[in-house]
Amino acid sequence: MGNQASVKNHMDNAQRTGVFTLSKMNITEVPKDITRIKDNIRSLDLSVNKLKAIPDSIGSFSNLKHVNLSDNKLHSIPESIGNLTKLETLHVCNNLLSSLPITLSKLNHLRILSLSGNALTSFPLQIVGLKHLDVLDVSKNKMTEIPAGVESLSVSELNLNQNQLSKISESIALCPRLKVFRLQENCLPLTGIPSKLLSDSPVNLIAFEGNLFGDKDFQGLPGYELYLERFTASKKKLM
Repeated sequence: MGNQASVKNHMDNAQRTGVFTLSKMNITEVPKDITRIKDNIRSLDLSVNKLKAIPDSIGSFSNLKHVNLSDNKLHSIPESIGNLTKLETLHVCNNLLSSLPITLSKLNHLRILSLSGNALTSFPLQIVGLKHLDVLDVSKNKMTEIPAGVESLSVSELNLNQNQLSKISESIALCPRLKVFRLQENCLPLTGIPSKLLSDSPVNLIAFEGNLFGDKDFQGLPGYELYLERFTASKKKLM
């Protein structure tokens, strides 16, 4: 009874503020009643609970801009997520996702996508055409390669730390805005770093510690001096 009363209080507050938060409430399912205020909610936080599924009805929350589903027990995200065309941030870290809906390609206003700590085995190519996407975090998953076809990825920061990467397609060097590329604690050999990433890309920071090569090996790669120029220039801008 107390939990139901608390949910109602949160709903009343959300109706006024547009922010609906049920984080750390120990809930196992999304309350059905929240559809009554779906047009009011701009921010939805259901993180740190025991949710195993998100209902398809989330696709009807057409004014949502921010969604946090992190730290639950989700095996999937409903296809209806693609209906949230105003969505700007989506956090689904620390769940049990092994795949993602193809409808993510419809989230044209998405700026931040955080999928760290799941069980993804392949790179989410469905998001490479999202023009406003700025940060993609897919660290702590089970990806083994960055495939061809990522050249349209618009992010400025890409985090692939703690995966199982052994291969990176040269098309990563064509990403027009990529500045920060995190590859720490993977399975990359020195030959897995595309030379164009150093010699002919906008990337000014490659974090590679914890792979199958060291600093001296990296510094001996073709194009390293050009990369170092970009790295140094970016540091000066921050001073």
